[in-house]
Amino acid sequence: MLAFCLLSLLACATAPLPNANSQEATSEAPIHFETQVRPILKAHCFHCHGEQEHREGGLDLRLVHLLEKGGDSGAAIVPGNADASLLIQRVQDGQMPPGGKTIPDTQKQILRRWIQSGALTKRPEPQTPTLEDWSEEERNFWLFQPVASGPVPKVAQDNAYAMNSPIDAFVTAKLLEKQLPIAPVADRVTRIRRLSVDLLGLPPTQEEIQAFVEDSRPDAYERTVDRLLADPRYGEHWGRHWLDVAGYADSDGYSEQDTERPWAWQYRDYVLSSINADVPYDQFVIEQLAGDELVPQPWEILAPDQQRLLAATGFLRNAPDGTGHQGVEANIARNDVIAETIKILSSSFLGLTVGCAQCHDHRYDPISQRDYYRIRALIEPGLDWKNWRDKNSRLVNLWDAEQRQKASEVDKELSELEAKRLIELDRIVDEIFDQEVMKLPEDLRQAARTSRSTAADKRTEDQQKLMRDYPSLNVDRGSAILYDGARINEFNKQYETQQAEIKTKRPAEVFVASFSEVPNQIPTTFLFSRGDFQQPKVPVSPGGLSILAEHDKLIPDDPNVATSGRRLQFAKMLTQGVHPLLTRSYVNRMWMHHFGRAIASNPGDLGLLGERPTHPELLDWMANEFVQTGWSRKRISREVLLSDTYRRSSGRIAQDPDNDSQNIWLGRMNVRRLQTESLRDTMLATAGILTLRMYGPPSTVNPDEVGQTIIGKATRDGNGILVAKHEEVADSYRRSVYVQIRRSMPLGVIEPFDPAGTAPNCDRRSQSTVATQSLMLMNNSSVIRICEHFSNRVLREAGEDPMAQVQRAWQLAFGVDPSETQRTRTTQWLVEQRAVLAQPNPEQPTAPNAGALEPAKANQQALALLCQALLSSNNFLYVD
Repeated sequence: MLAFCLLSLLACATAPLPNANSQEATSEAPIHFETQVRPILKAHCFHCHGEQEHREGGLDLRLVHLLEKGGDSGAAIVPGNADASLLIQRVQDGQMPPGGKTIPDTQKQILRRWIQSGALTKRPEPQTPTLEDWSEEERNFWLFQPVASGPVPKVAQDNAYAMNSPIDAFVTAKLLEKQLPIAPVADRVTRIRRLSVDLLGLPPTQEEIQAFVEDSRPDAYERTVDRLLADPRYGEHWGRHWLDVAGYADSDGYSEQDTERPWAWQYRDYVLSSINADVPYDQFVIEQLAGDELVPQPWEILAPDQQRLLAATGFLRNAPDGTGHQGVEANIARNDVIAETIKILSSSFLGLTVGCAQCHDHRYDPISQRDYYRIRALIEPGLDWKNWRDKNSRLVNLWDAEQRQKASEVDKELSELEAKRLIELDRIVDEIFDQEVMKLPEDLRQAARTSRSTAADKRTEDQQKLMRDYPSLNVDRGSAILYDGARINEFNKQYETQQAEIKTKRPAEVFVASFSEVPNQIPTTFLFSRGDFQQPKVPVSPGGLSILAEHDKLIPDDPNVATSGRRLQFAKMLTQGVHPLLTRSYVNRMWMHHFGRAIASNPGDLGLLGERPTHPELLDWMANEFVQTGWSRKRISREVLLSDTYRRSSGRIAQDPDNDSQNIWLGRMNVRRLQTESLRDTMLATAGILTLRMYGPPSTVNPDEVGQTIIGKATRDGNGILVAKHEEVADSYRRSVYVQIRRSMPLGVIEPFDPAGTAPNCDRRSQSTVATQSLMLMNNSSVIRICEHFSNRVLREAGEDPMAQVQRAWQLAFGVDPSETQRTRTTQWLVEQRAVLAQPNPEQPTAPNAGALEPAKANQQALALLCQALLSSNNFLYVD
């Protein structure tokens, strides 16, 4: 944990201050302590000269009059004389801040100008600073303000771009204000492909495209949106978005051991089914944070709804977890689990990272160290690091009454069999003993029998000596095999067979890895000095962020309730509909998944270091609409999908100047690459081999003989190394959301295309374009196999004619017919490629037929290469 705290401190201390500061530094406007100077001192100096009980050099920098008073070395500033001020001298010569860190020159200039101009403040200061004494500027930051339901902008009636939806009015008003071009609505083929990939993670078929293009009903688009939102594959795709934020994985991570989590999929299925059922978001939040507190204990025979609530709490079990791993210090691992869980909770529901406040007050955002430990106090009753429960002890059996009865009957039968086995084994041991006794002199035989029948601690010295002198007399259940191995082996085999037959009647075990608290065992949470759990300071009560005042206050624990009830209180407080962070963070993230960029571009870190929202009024309008329409995620998404803003073409308007190269004002739609899971799923669907079976345990991944992670079960090779081989079974071709996520072994076909990080979660995926992506599409064994299936499908559906094959392959890959030129050129290439493959290869003189393929094989191989080229093209990889 200490190492984590040091890294967090370094990350926070070296991050740039908000852009507004540098902009103000270049202006001639008066500089005030509260707006421009305090953020600099807070970022670089408060940790040693303000927050701690012991302040270095007796100097407190949190107020101007304390700066003037100074510390052991005298006044820190002399208003009107920057050169005479110790603060400037220490900063200029690099003595402060210590540790080799430096304050940027622009910020040094701000400090100098501020002192030179008289060290101005905007308002009178208190005599003494207090803990969590947030400035007016911090309290007024946009994120911490109540969600405002402002009026929809009025745009000229003749402006067709703003008439379809309030969303269009907000966006168009900005575009007109900035005099930016507005793209027309995209054509129907583009729109349905965009919709299908956006909502299902899969493209439409050619038949679906054709039906939409030919649908002349005025509400054809609306009908398509509704159909896709109701499709079960919607939950699979949008569930993957939430699993990113929740940090879902099927293994522990943390260390190289990376133990599998065999029941984590219960949480994954909860998420997917909840999104398909459009469970209101407020309920979704409560269930994940406190589902266990809604199910009375003991948890023995649980109804389906109760099982679902316990599965929901898997959200709090997703963090990397090294507890129980070999070579890992237990207390460090336990506290790291808590810290990572707090990161997931805060970034997903609050849109903030509170991790920097683990060791000290947040350098930039108004998040105190006490705030961090208030949030820790919410979950510590379930993650009590001093009374840690191992992973298996947290599992809840999901058997129903009938299954429990059946298991009890089987266990009884096994117990009876074991008793019978022991009686029979004792008879065999007695027979072996009698045989050994007969080998003794006759005068010792009776003494030997008497000695054996006497308890070991009751034997006389003569009996003990006899047993030592003749060790063969000590035969027992464990050593009998040494005397008559064949008989004992046959005996064991007989009973093992019977035992295995009985076990087949036992119901399969089904568990859920839930989050829970031990009744009547609520630990006290302490604030740790510098984040070190070995240095507890003061006890801290549960709560949220102090900057939000009443919004994040909780009542004390109810002494009449066995568990703390803290998480349930917190979840209900979040979902009252007025919390400024919860709804903004959700609709902001939802917007990102529809447009490729969020309104505030850092969805997991909306604080001072994040970019300000481009359309804050729109963000608040949607947040308010979200609550007012019942927290329905499908409904708020539908509002976006029906807007002209969403339907616009992605093409630039050539005759108009483009002063918005990043398209942050949304004059057009963004071109987006398929998400990596969608890329694999779409290839499988195109090849006709995608398995649509939903839910259940994941398809297992393991390394193959070259170390590439593939889907398949592993067996040990001659060197004892686990090696997997591909199997042509349905499980190998399930949707990627059902493929096991091993933190140490990402699936090879997915890894190059920016999958979600799991250390501990991912609030926004990166979008890279690197050579390894093209190389994977060219050489990966899974891709090659998919292309072979694709070519076989084309061959089945189009026959042997090369032009018909090109036509069908194009339709399957892109959903449309090729143009005449495309069909002609591609057919020519296919025919030429067939001829090349059927000719001897000068580089393979020793190969059969000198490397020449039989005509049928050459035709199939050429078609597979064409299919691979189509699946690697930009038309396939990107969505307009």
